[in-house]
Amino acid sequence: MASSSPVTSPVSARRRAASVTSTPETRFDRRLGKILGHATDVFYEQGYAGASMRDLSRSSGMSLAGLYYYFESKEKLLYLIQKHTFTTIVERLRARLDGVSDPEERIRVFVLNHLEYFLANRKAMKVLSHEDDVLRNGFGAEIAALKREYYRICIALLDDFKRAKRLEFSSRMAVLSLFGMMNWIYTWYNPRVDADAEELSQEMGDIFLRGICAATQDSVNQAKKPQKKKSASN
Repeated sequence: MASSSPVTSPVSARRRAASVTSTPETRFDRRLGKILGHATDVFYEQGYAGASMRDLSRSSGMSLAGLYYYFESKEKLLYLIQKHTFTTIVERLRARLDGVSDPEERIRVFVLNHLEYFLANRKAMKVLSHEDDVLRNGFGAEIAALKREYYRICIALLDDFKRAKRLEFSSRMAVLSLFGMMNWIYTWYNPRVDADAEELSQEMGDIFLRGICAATQDSVNQAKKPQKKKSASN
């Protein structure tokens, strides 16, 4: 847990810049959160490739020298944005799943958690969707590990649901289809006419769960159909 005392040491500040917590407690953490918010806006509006450190400096109100002092590159800022996003989503999900035992409800919790964060942080989620392959080396490996953890959680939820309902389908295909449904919502979501996260997650959950159940039933029915005998050739 972060200390509640103000950060005054540049060395300490640099160390804190390498790790973003989901609940900032110190003055530096709050400042860091604002800088990442400004960086998200810049990447959202200009794209990662089109944004410069000078653009990020102007947006955040920090001097260019100061920005370089704490963040050696714009890649570091993108890394921190992605790390904060995935860490927060996973932490919130684990907390919400605690105490929920029904396999179907656990999937619905997953969908709701994802959509709530997505709709509350639409710019950040678009940046992640478009810049997911930019990070390299250590940064890229760490973010890839967080993504795999999130993916594995969803796979486990689907496997539990399959066992409980005695269904047969590809968990991998189902999970990737679910992510496709949830992640691309930013291309069409309009808060003035579309439902909020709770209602939307209910409807999306219905579509997804009914779909995988129906697909399994269709496969069973197809297997039960008598096979037509081939006529013998003369």
